[in-house]
Amino acid sequence: MKNLIARIFPSNRTFTSTPVRVTLLAMTLAVTSIAYAALRVDNSKSMVTATFKQLNVPVEAKFKQFTASIDYNAAKPETARASVDISIPSFDLGDPEYNGEVMKKEWFNAPQFPKASFVSTSMKVAPNGKLEAYGKLTIKGKTTDVSFPVTIKKDGANVIFDGALPIKRLTYNIGEGEWKATDTVADEVIIKFHVVTTQ
Repeated sequence: MKNLIARIFPSNRTFTSTPVRVTLLAMTLAVTSIAYAALRVDNSKSMVTATFKQLNVPVEAKFKQFTASIDYNAAKPETARASVDISIPSFDLGDPEYNGEVMKKEWFNAPQFPKASFVSTSMKVAPNGKLEAYGKLTIKGKTTDVSFPVTIKKDGANVIFDGALPIKRLTYNIGEGEWKATDTVADEVIIKFHVVTTQ
């Protein structure tokens, strides 16, 4: 930012017109903000799911409510920033009884921890063209460092972000007491996201 302003306002040049200085500074700030412009998320086309195995049978459940904030510049993908907040009570296994069960203390403990979140800390462009996202994942009050690849695709006016993050449910105390055993519900869970944005 300072270097950009220095190029526009070099020390050996003097502007006597205040309106000119204000206009140029406004243009500088506008150019800078474009690099970090937040994309608008289309929630009707986006989704976050969790896939796990129960008795060795894959089960996919959907989080019906979440909010995402993504700042992305295609010219500088490594400067991207993202955060996602997921409503735990919106977790849907397709059966009201199961949904109620996993909200209990042994599982998500939704009354005490109604939200899970991811906040990026850095991005790295991978050799395969994907973006490697690094950040903090918080579930049930437990925060860990995670990383996962993100595929980015341009589709007309839309920018689509796809990714999958494998986690261990026991790391976040999801399944306490007798449910720590992994013979019924596997430890590995894959969180998948498909986020559709418009510029």
